[in-house]
Amino acid sequence: MNQRELFFKHLAQTSAAPLALQISRAEGSFLYDEQGKSYLDLIGGISVCNTGHRHPRVVQAIKDQTDRYLHLLVYGEFIQSPQVQFATLLASHLPSTLNSVYFTNSGTEATEGAMKLAKRLTGRTEMIAFRDSYHGSTQGALSVMGDEYWRNAFRPLLPGIWHLQHNTMEALDHISERTACVIAETVQAERGVYAPDRVWMEALRKRCNDTGTLLILDEIQVGFGRTGSLWGFEQYGIVPDILLLGKALGGGLPMGAFISDRSRMMSLSENPVLGQITTFGGHPLCCAAGMASLQVLLEEDLVAPVRQKEQLFRSLLIHPRIRAVRSQGLLMAVEFDSFATNKKIIDLCIQEGVLTDWFLFAPQCMRISPPLTISEEQIIRACEVICRAAGA
Repeated sequence: MNQRELFFKHLAQTSAAPLALQISRAEGSFLYDEQGKSYLDLIGGISVCNTGHRHPRVVQAIKDQTDRYLHLLVYGEFIQSPQVQFATLLASHLPSTLNSVYFTNSGTEATEGAMKLAKRLTGRTEMIAFRDSYHGSTQGALSVMGDEYWRNAFRPLLPGIWHLQHNTMEALDHISERTACVIAETVQAERGVYAPDRVWMEALRKRCNDTGTLLILDEIQVGFGRTGSLWGFEQYGIVPDILLLGKALGGGLPMGAFISDRSRMMSLSENPVLGQITTFGGHPLCCAAGMASLQVLLEEDLVAPVRQKEQLFRSLLIHPRIRAVRSQGLLMAVEFDSFATNKKIIDLCIQEGVLTDWFLFAPQCMRISPPLTISEEQIIRACEVICRAAGA
C-alpha cells in the first residue's frame, strides 16, 4: 500500500473528507508536497505557526535541548531549565497578576485545568460560557463549547453550565454569587471572527469582580500577536483572572498553558495534593521551542506589522461573491453565500497552491490565519488566487 492508502487504513479519521495533502517539508510560509509543489499556507496550522514553519532559531533550540535531556519525570517535580525560563519569559510580558504558569499538552487541557481551578478557588460549580464559543473538545471543554450540534452526540456532559449570548448586556445579569467562572474567547474565532465591544468587556470584568466570579479569557487561538497586540485582552484594557494559551505557544510543538496568580494556583497543590497533574505537560522540547518562538516574535518585532498586513488583505479581498470580510489582525473570515461556494473556492485555491480552510461554526467563511511572517508579496499573490477562484 502507498502512504495515502495507509493513511486512510490506519489513522483514525476526523471527517469523511480530509484535505489529504501529503506534505514532505515546510519552510517559512510554505508547505511542499511529495512532487515539490509549494502551497502558500494561509492556515498556519490553525494559528500555530506565528513565526513561520521551522524558524531556524526554533529548530536550533529543539536540537540543543535534545542534547541535554527529554522526558525526566511528571510535571512539577524537577527543576527543568526550559520550563523555568519559558514561564519566566511569559510572566515578564504579562500583567503582574498573571505570574504563575501551568504548562499542559494542549489548549483543551488548559481549559480543563482552568475550570478545575475556578471550582477549587470559589467552591462554586456553576459556569457561564457563550454561544458560538470554542474551547476544545475533551469532555469538560466540550461542556462549555457554545454549539449544540457539536455537544449533543456526547451527552451527558458537565452540569451547571449556562450558554449565553455573547456581547450582550443581558447575559451579564446571569453572573451571580453562584457562578464559579465565566469563560470567554477574546475573539470568537470559530464563529467567523467576531470581537466583542470594549464596553461589554469592561462590564464583564466589573460584573465578575462584583460577584466574586473568576474571569477566564481564552487566547488559545489569538494570543502571541495574532490580533495585532501581543495579547488580545490588552485591546480591552482588562486583565483576566486566568488566561488560556495554546497553539502558537509551543512554536510548532504541542503545548498549552493556563496562567493565573501564584496565590490562586497554589490551591491545586493541596487538599488534594496533586490536584492537577500531567506526565508530559511542559515537555522540555516544547518549552525550548516555545521560548525560542516567543523570543523571535519579540526580537524580530513581528507583531507591529500585523495591522498593516491585515489592511493589505482587506484592500485586495474585493469580489462580488465576497459578502463580508471580518478580521482581527491576521485572523480573518472571508464570507461567501454558502459552504458549497466556500468549499469550491477553497479547493480551487489549493489547486493553485494556496492553502486555506473553513471555520467550525461558520462553514461559509474562509479561514485566513497565516504565519505573522507572511510577506506583502505573498499576501498579494494569495488574494489574487482567492479572487480568481471566486470568479471561476
